[in-house]
Amino acid sequence: MLKRTLFFTNPTYLSARQNQLVINLPQSNEEKTVPIEDIGFVILEHPQTTITLPAMQQLNENNVAVVMCNQQHLPSAMLLNLDGHHLQGELFRQQVDSTQSLKKQLWQQTIKCKIHNQVSLLKSKSIESGSLAAFAKEVKSDDSSNREGAAARIYWSRLFGTDFTRDRYGNGPNPLLNYGYIILRSAVTRALVGSGLLPTLGIHHKNRYNAYCLADDIMEPYRPYVDDAVYELWQSGCDEMILDKNTKAHLLQVLSCDVTIGEVQRPLMIALSHTTASLARCFAGEEKKIVYPNYN
Repeated sequence: MLKRTLFFTNPTYLSARQNQLVINLPQSNEEKTVPIEDIGFVILEHPQTTITLPAMQQLNENNVAVVMCNQQHLPSAMLLNLDGHHLQGELFRQQVDSTQSLKKQLWQQTIKCKIHNQVSLLKSKSIESGSLAAFAKEVKSDDSSNREGAAARIYWSRLFGTDFTRDRYGNGPNPLLNYGYIILRSAVTRALVGSGLLPTLGIHHKNRYNAYCLADDIMEPYRPYVDDAVYELWQSGCDEMILDKNTKAHLLQVLSCDVTIGEVQRPLMIALSHTTASLARCFAGEEKKIVYPNYN
């Protein structure tokens, strides 16, 4: 079932009652309720938001990712379930014991799929992809020849123009991409925890200060879905430096956009769970390939 995303931009008081999230809006004196089992994400943006401990506990028990924003209204922290799977200990051990050879093969698959999806996105916009398709075929184990970086230089210049440079602190539409990727990263982390995996232990990313290395790995083939949403905003003349309520709502819709895995189409949020479950099976030695979506 597709889970709901709740986004709070006004002063709100959140509590729990009879397995429902109770939403009180002081400004309008309204009260609403949402079944907690139907929620996938709660994004708390307004600084005058209050949430009770019982509400947080029930959200946590239902593997709801509670995302908190900073003073710049950007996601900065997340509450995750530390007991998200009944085989948690066994899955952790399998993940820790996975071989470097397996990790290198999985990263090769990941980058191949990412580049394929970049090519497909460009084609969907009637943009010439140049040598990107060839780069996907050249990806080696662990992407030792860095085809990912070479592909990125072509991809960004084709999608947003030759003057665009992908930079976290750069000009538009970089802020839109940043926000979309943060939301995607949160969704991937939630799916990893739900599959009993530790988001910190990556297959490629190894930054000692990064608590979500595995999420950063697995989100790579999903990035073009965010890029597509940002491209639509950019084409519509959106002010790329301003993240207003409508812009954020548009980017949040990426979580429910349709993606195709094999011949089955499903919402991205659900597809992520299929991807992370397949990764767990790879760590267990049951499979050798991660299930990723094909952009179309």
